[in-house]
Amino acid sequence: MAELKRLSESRDLTRIERIGAHSHIRGLGLDSSMEARDASEGMVGQLPARRAAGLILQLIRQGKIAGRAVLIAGQPGTGKTALAMGIAKSLGAETPFASVAASELFSLDLSKTEALTQAFRRAIGVRIKEEAEIIEGEVVEISIDRPLASSGAGSSSAAPSGATAAGKSGRLTLKTTDMETVYELGGKMIEALGKEKVQSGDVIALDKASGKVTKLGRSIGRSRDYDAVGPHTKFVKCPDGELQKRKEVVHCVTLHEIDVINSRTQGFLALFTGDTGEIRAEVREQIDTKVAEWREEGKAEIVPGVLFIDEVHMLDIECFSFLNRALENDMAPILVIATNRGITSIRGTNYRSPHGIPPDFLDRLLIIMTQPYKEDEIRKILDIRCDEEDVEMSADAKVLLTKIGIETSLRYAIHLINAAALACQKRKGKVVEMEDISRVYQLFLDVKRSTQYLMEYQSQYMFNEVSGEADGEDAMQS
Repeated sequence: MAELKRLSESRDLTRIERIGAHSHIRGLGLDSSMEARDASEGMVGQLPARRAAGLILQLIRQGKIAGRAVLIAGQPGTGKTALAMGIAKSLGAETPFASVAASELFSLDLSKTEALTQAFRRAIGVRIKEEAEIIEGEVVEISIDRPLASSGAGSSSAAPSGATAAGKSGRLTLKTTDMETVYELGGKMIEALGKEKVQSGDVIALDKASGKVTKLGRSIGRSRDYDAVGPHTKFVKCPDGELQKRKEVVHCVTLHEIDVINSRTQGFLALFTGDTGEIRAEVREQIDTKVAEWREEGKAEIVPGVLFIDEVHMLDIECFSFLNRALENDMAPILVIATNRGITSIRGTNYRSPHGIPPDFLDRLLIIMTQPYKEDEIRKILDIRCDEEDVEMSADAKVLLTKIGIETSLRYAIHLINAAALACQKRKGKVVEMEDISRVYQLFLDVKRSTQYLMEYQSQYMFNEVSGEADGEDAMQS
């Protein structure tokens, strides 16, 4: 029984890492002059497309131009989504980036226009500025007065870090390099200090309005008080100047988060449950008016982000009409869309158009084209994916895998990496060799071989008597 318990504990402690299709992307791989490097930050090749994406990146960072739309078009497996991910990584966490697949809109309980509106507002940030009074200093001493019933003593000086609100009152001595002051403490403040495990020698910041306690670190002057400290202990200088200071605090939220908080009784908890539902237009109008007031007063700043819509050819004519109107809004984000379709039907109509996008919407787009990868670029991408998936592969095996990628597709070659690693483990090898690649190549078919197999054995499949030229209605009648 003890062994089983030990086994379950070891499983709980095992770190599970998920490697995604684009987890190797770190940015766009551009230099200081916005020129694309051959291979950098996980991006390989596609130099003209990456240079164009770099210009879009500068446009987004300036934050002055809203409502621009960019189309990334190209054949399957040419790095369109990777390009969008590179833009997202280069922007960092400060600029909102919302991603949605067009087919998602038809599987939600919301209407299509509501789902698009929520996606748009997730990509628009509001940077709210407010001044707060902060008390910042090094803790000299914490003294807690405990009631006689709970502690059996009148008071205790230099209270331990676990002090709680059991004490009715107390005193906190803080100092900077210039001054030292004693503050009276109430029950809530004592509890907050206890939760943060504040003790003498810590440098802390107290928000006067909310009573929030933030531990900034240990004072450098007290670094020799203990022989052993934790690996994550941070040493900071004792603050100088006045204890009480006014600081500008910046909060970054999206318009969608403000919408949800103001439209639900449970407030921000709806953000975690995901059950946002339809949000009334009146609520959004009130929020837009309030944000406009904050902008005029200098309390808030709008940060137009990026909305990325993949598989944009799956949108119908109603969605494209909505996007046309939404892009004219002065608070619209930069819209980046991607498609791998050529001249095809516009969904919801009988008309054919380039990329399945209406001509009036195409006219609004800056179009970035991606090209098929060359042999040396496929080899570099496979090298990056081998490192990302922690697979050691011989040079000959990489040459064979590159050849497979050229003759079939890059995605198929990437899928064989992990499968070949498992085949290598099966024969108790440490390095993936050509024989492992050949084995998984025989086990898993690519599109061309699968099509050839279907044509060869078509007579053994169901409904093979229906001719390929018959349309749907004729097939049902036959």
